[in-house]
Amino acid sequence: MLDVASQAGFEAWVAAFRPRALAAGISAATFDAAFAGARFDPKIVEKDRNQNEFTKTIWTYLDSAVSEDRVIRGREALAQHRRTLDRIEEEYGVEKEVVVAIWGLESAYGTYRGDTPLIGALATLAYDGRRRGFFEGELLAALQILQSGVVSPDRFRGSWAGASGHTQFMPSSYLARAVDFSGDGKKDIWSDDPADSLASTAAYLAGFGWTKGMPWGVEVILPEGFDYTQTSERVKKPVDIWQQAGVRTATGDDLPGDGIASVLLPAGAQGAAFLIFPNFQVIERYNTADAYVIAVGHLADRLRGADPFRSDWPREDRALTLEERIELQQRLTAAGFDTGGIDGRIGPKTIAAVQAFQASLAMVPDGYANLRLLSRLR
Repeated sequence: MLDVASQAGFEAWVAAFRPRALAAGISAATFDAAFAGARFDPKIVEKDRNQNEFTKTIWTYLDSAVSEDRVIRGREALAQHRRTLDRIEEEYGVEKEVVVAIWGLESAYGTYRGDTPLIGALATLAYDGRRRGFFEGELLAALQILQSGVVSPDRFRGSWAGASGHTQFMPSSYLARAVDFSGDGKKDIWSDDPADSLASTAAYLAGFGWTKGMPWGVEVILPEGFDYTQTSERVKKPVDIWQQAGVRTATGDDLPGDGIASVLLPAGAQGAAFLIFPNFQVIERYNTADAYVIAVGHLADRLRGADPFRSDWPREDRALTLEERIELQQRLTAAGFDTGGIDGRIGPKTIAAVQAFQASLAMVPDGYANLRLLSRLR
């Protein structure tokens, strides 16, 4: 049920935002047409607080994101659009399986692109204030898109978070990276034809430094006595150094390629381990959640015919709630282990704080934040 007070506050916020939008070059006609009927949606705020990639355990997320059905449908999509995808790979240097994997995760290969009016969604998130600066910028970009005439207001729909199209571009990413691959004079990621969306995704990854032929990561096994303080994205070493340390692929083979890589333990020492490469960080530009990046990389590998992961996960664990993640950060900080802020997100700084706390108690310093760790802090 609509919160009248929130709606009133929302309308006041829109009125205050209007002159700023006009000063940024948005016409009064575009602004007023875009906001006609826009409403504050508390359900969007709730979803922003509970995104799947951050609130589910990684194994639960991967079970769905890289399900057998998604793999089968992805291979069908590859076959159906192979000619277009081959051209995209040749032009942008991004493997077609990676592009299709993002397509699969973002919109189930175009079958569900979202039907939320984007202006109302972005305005709700900007008004909410948790990331006001970010969403105000995205809202201005969305208004620029509408003003350009490339998409009509009735077609300008997508996810609750403000992304749209086959591969769910945020408005600012569209303005910066979208391409007209079909040659019709429009960068139309909202068309039923996915060509512009898929090419735009490849252009996006290429623009952030994608290296063709380099893996995103590989599942590995760690040797007995491995130094777990050397895990996380912060610790980068040449592949041959990891090889000398006894790290091997999950099948026991030598590590692939060369360059710089890190060891990542998304579920601690009891879960799967990965050696991740710079392409991992490129996929992070699409979505920063480790679970998402691993899902994209693994789905791409499966589309090429690779096997499922060999290692198991600590499936007896459950994900920490937002309140528990905040409590974890508060208790770590109070104990002298700086998490870099209290935001409920288990990012690199919180992982480093967890590792330091674990090491102080002679625990395996794998950086894994679970209920047992929180109980120790309590």
